[in-house]
Amino acid sequence: MSTQDLFREDAQLRECSATVLRVEADAVILDRTVFYPLGGGQAGDAGELLLADGRVLRVLDTRKGEGGEIRHLIDPAQADGLAELPPGQPLQARIDWARRFAHMRFHTATHLLCALVPHPVDGCSITAGYARLDFHTAEPLDKDALTAGLARLVAAAHPVSHRWISEDELDANPGLVRSMSVQPPRGLGRVRVIDVAGVDLQPCGGTHVANTADIGPLLVTKIEKKSAMTRRVVLGFAPSAAG
Repeated sequence: MSTQDLFREDAQLRECSATVLRVEADAVILDRTVFYPLGGGQAGDAGELLLADGRVLRVLDTRKGEGGEIRHLIDPAQADGLAELPPGQPLQARIDWARRFAHMRFHTATHLLCALVPHPVDGCSITAGYARLDFHTAEPLDKDALTAGLARLVAAAHPVSHRWISEDELDANPGLVRSMSVQPPRGLGRVRVIDVAGVDLQPCGGTHVANTADIGPLLVTKIEKKSAMTRRVVLGFAPSAAG
């Protein structure tokens, strides 16, 4: 049985009620969750599972499992208690919101960066401390110009939304896919796209803020030449906006 991924439709959800489907040696699988699993370059969520008897299980990471399941990886110091968690047990799942919101801000910022750098992406990493995109190009990139461009797009307060398109629509618009390394999932009949109004539209399964203004001040902290055809751009929050 797959896990209902509530974050796909509402990334602002911080917690939800859920029921245990089963447990593994180091993980809990729920029928529904607000926890985003590692994927598409974005780090998995951390947080807590609050049990009815008052116990709190610390979730250190979240990963995809088999058949659409989402695995909540529990602190190893608490693993012995998982055997006492039977299927059907109700609980409350609560993410570490500060960590998630940083992921959302950075992930949306990478979409703005794609609008500023018109080259394919061949690598991506989004964490709570930084984000990076690797662009497939031999052209040099200007750190100050990109920082200024990001500031302009953030200040313009563009709405950010998602919608679903058919696989046929995606095939008819191959330019929507910017990533060379991560392709949209096939076989579901539809593909989720993120629309930064008037700025960027591309397939993406990650979590994002609702408006570019929510990203806050950003800096391009580094541009590296990783190979003859790869330029890496690293983003960080401005010191006043890191919290």
